[in-house]
Amino acid sequence: MGVFRLNHAVLYVRDVAASVRFYRDVLGFGYTEGGDAHPKAAFLRAPGSTNDHDLGLFELGSQAGPSGAGRTSVGLYHLAWEVDTLGDLEDLAKKLADAGSLVGSTNHGTTKSLYAKDPDGLEFEVVWLIPADLLTEADRDGRGALDLPAELTKYGRDARGGLGISRPAS
Repeated sequence: MGVFRLNHAVLYVRDVAASVRFYRDVLGFGYTEGGDAHPKAAFLRAPGSTNDHDLGLFELGSQAGPSGAGRTSVGLYHLAWEVDTLGDLEDLAKKLADAGSLVGSTNHGTTKSLYAKDPDGLEFEVVWLIPADLLTEADRDGRGALDLPAELTKYGRDARGGLGISRPAS
């Protein structure tokens, strides 16, 4: 049997405190008390997660340059955080915009995505997956700009995502 899931991500950041504030206040991550052996590190847990931590942050200091990944060097492009409901995606779109972090949104057909950058300019995605039982051929073929109000009208704010796709239907 091979790998079946990403357990956590670890990022190098300039300022751990600023990054913690962003991931806590904008994305809703909670700070975990365990595992802080490094004085310039933080470990965060996504809302509802049962992981020890979902995101680790290690401080490099203000002298650290920007990531060249994708421009001048190989490296990670982005992480994708999944939300439970389409309403959660709408709420995060506002929070990300208010924080000056939102850089784009896309309709990938079966998924609806927001793209944003953290305080260090590291890009991430926030994604809602259409439940398998609601997928249509139009969804599978549709790609382009995300019309979030239209998606909310179609599926409703409380539509839980990913059932049958990223987690088993119950």
